[in-house]
Amino acid sequence: MEYVTLNNGIKMPKLGYGVYQTPLEDTKKCVLDAIEIGYRSIDTAQAYGNEAGIGDALKECGIPREEFFVTTKVWITNAGYEKAKASIEESLRKLKTDYIDLLLIHQPFGDYYGTYRAMEEAYNASKVRAIGISNFGPDRYLDIEHFSEIKPAVNQVETHVFQQQKIAKEYMKKYGCQIESWGPFAEGKNNMFTNEVLTKIGKNYGKTAAQVALRFLLQSDVVVIPKSVHKDRMKQNFEVFDFTLNENEMKEIEALDGGESLFFSHYDPKTVEWFMSIL
Repeated sequence: MEYVTLNNGIKMPKLGYGVYQTPLEDTKKCVLDAIEIGYRSIDTAQAYGNEAGIGDALKECGIPREEFFVTTKVWITNAGYEKAKASIEESLRKLKTDYIDLLLIHQPFGDYYGTYRAMEEAYNASKVRAIGISNFGPDRYLDIEHFSEIKPAVNQVETHVFQQQKIAKEYMKKYGCQIESWGPFAEGKNNMFTNEVLTKIGKNYGKTAAQVALRFLLQSDVVVIPKSVHKDRMKQNFEVFDFTLNENEMKEIEALDGGESLFFSHYDPKTVEWFMSIL
């Protein structure tokens, strides 16, 4: 496994396993499968409703807790200091652990400054090893970076070959924040798994388009957390450290970047209205 070193010195695996949209009843088995393959970084969130499944898997697998890197996120309905503080304790209980390796604000809405204060407090109390944000555009990232006591270590944002976050990466690199991808396969949009460029390059290495997409992100210094409930796909996603894309191949893939979200924009009033409707 390859690692990145976060701005507080903590090492984070460059490849992890995500459980977005995995039902609670399936989560333990899926995480145990991922652990058997070799995954040690697991990404969840309060909003996914499956933190308890991860906690069960970590207890059952027989591997020491310190070998894992566990990420969860505070949801917007828990925004604000008091609610966030209580929700962090609830996440610790569900995950059956004394500490969280990485805790993120899930969305840039609500009283996320109050949330961040609760996270800083948890960090100072050694209940969290690193804190950060998710879905924060460059403007909101710079805002919280400037006014926070503990600088965000990670910003998890939509990142894939069709949205490479070039501007966001520029500012995060400048201020020492690690970019992490959600949706590294773009959920199959733009026919990603049969894309001509990715498929052609994959043939050079005996790899799939999905494996090439992950390799591109890894070589672009992006942490990735691909999700699958199928063990064979989990294994394929893990087998991306035995080949290296050359400079020309990297440039070909860079040219696929459209620079826009394939899902939703946090700057779109309709999107913001939807998020506000759940508060």
